[in-house]
Parts: sequence; C-alpha cells; structure tokens
Amino acid sequence: MDVFFYIFAVSKLKDMTKLSVNINKIATIRNARGGNIPDVIQAAVNCEKFGAEGITVHPRPDERHIRYSDVRALKPVLTTELNIEGNPVPSFIDLVMEVVPAQVTLVPDAPDAITSNAGWDTLENREFLTDICSEFRKKGIRTSIFVNPDPVMVKGAASCGCDRVELYTESYARLYALDPEKAIADFVKAAEEARKCGIGLNAGHDLNLENLGYYIKRIPWTDEVSIGHAIICDALYMGLEKTVKEYLSRVKSAK
Repeated sequence: MDVFFYIFAVSKLKDMTKLSVNINKIATIRNARGGNIPDVIQAAVNCEKFGAEGITVHPRPDERHIRYSDVRALKPVLTTELNIEGNPVPSFIDLVMEVVPAQVTLVPDAPDAITSNAGWDTLENREFLTDICSEFRKKGIRTSIFVNPDPVMVKGAASCGCDRVELYTESYARLYALDPEKAIADFVKAAEEARKCGIGLNAGHDLNLENLGYYIKRIPWTDEVSIGHAIICDALYMGLEKTVKEYLSRVKSAK
C-alpha cells in the first residue's frame, strides 16, 4: 500500500504545471537607475525560495534588461531550472552553449521588439530551427520553440526535433475577459496537437492571476508557464513572496 501511494504521489507531481518566473522586469528597474538595486540575482534566489520552480530570462542583444553577465551569474546559484529565451543569433547561441541551462526557448523577436509579439513560422524556418535544436540537444539542453496557437505550427515545430513548444498566449489574455471559451479554443487545439506529436507544452505571455487558472484547468497537461510582467506588477502591491505564492496557488487549484 505504501508503494502504491508513493507511485501515485510521484505521478501527480509529474502532472503538475511548473511556474517559471521571468525576472526581466526586475533587471529593467535596476538598469533604469544604474548600480545593483534591485539585485537581480538575489531576486531570482528569493523567487525560488518562495516556491518558483524555475527562473526565466530573455537577454536581448542591447542588454536593456537582463544582461549576458546576469545569465552567467545566475546559473551557479539557482537550484531550479534556468530557462533562457531569445532569438538564436550567434551571440545568443554562444551564451546558451556556455551556460548550459535546463531549457532554451527559441523566440523570433526582432532586436528592437519591446516584447515578444509572434511565434515562429516553423514551416518556413524548418531547416534553421532543426539545426539549432540539434545543436542544443547535443549539449543536453531541452529545446522549446515559441509558436502561435496553430496546430500546423506545432506539428512543424515537432518535426524540427524540439522537446517542447511554448504557446504564445497574448491573444488568450486579450480575449479572456470577453469570452473565456472563445479565448482558449485555439490553444486547446494546439495543445492537443502537441500531445499528439509527443512533445511537451509550455505557455507564456500576459498570463496573470485572473486568467491563469482557467488556462491550466482547460489544458492541464501544460508542463510550464513562464510569467514575468504580471508577477512583478502584482509584487508592487502584494510583495514578491505573496505574489509568487498566489500564482502557485492558481496553478495548483486549477489542477
């Protein structure tokens, strides 16, 4: 009986969606003033201490928020998964190969993009993405491709050899307040395609305390959600510890 309950508990843990906290906005505040306040590395460690199961960073070539040096400093001190997002330009590839995070998320954002605003066309970019995925996987790095909620793009990503896709959830967040069912419909289809292809499933962009629970409830096989902007905004009012725990509560209660 004890063995049965142990196996049951382990299987449930595997089914849980993980929360990865994106700390870019903390770096943005630091960079606006100069110096090291707030301390980005300490903030990441605190997020882990408060229950976050991963830390996400999205370094851009101009280093306007997370710097390459931050990424290098984070890897040795984190005890959970480090996820590095970004457009795989040569400098990004070199950084990822040097740091060797648990996961790299490939995002097709332009250098001047304020934030990510589209997923990959995995058919048009198949050869490029296949080569990149192969390079990272040889290093033992889990690869995830950022895509719009389109089963065709999900299937295309799977054919590139990635381990996961991350669904770009901006349209879900925008429509959620008007019609939750309509907002989630395309994401359910894309998520089902990912499961059919045998790859993992992440989600991120504009998820918050209002819309996160419904998303996880409708797509409970989501492996990970990456949330940054909303967490840092909520932390201004509730504090970082309470905010991280509130997001974890939304994930767990949705299950």
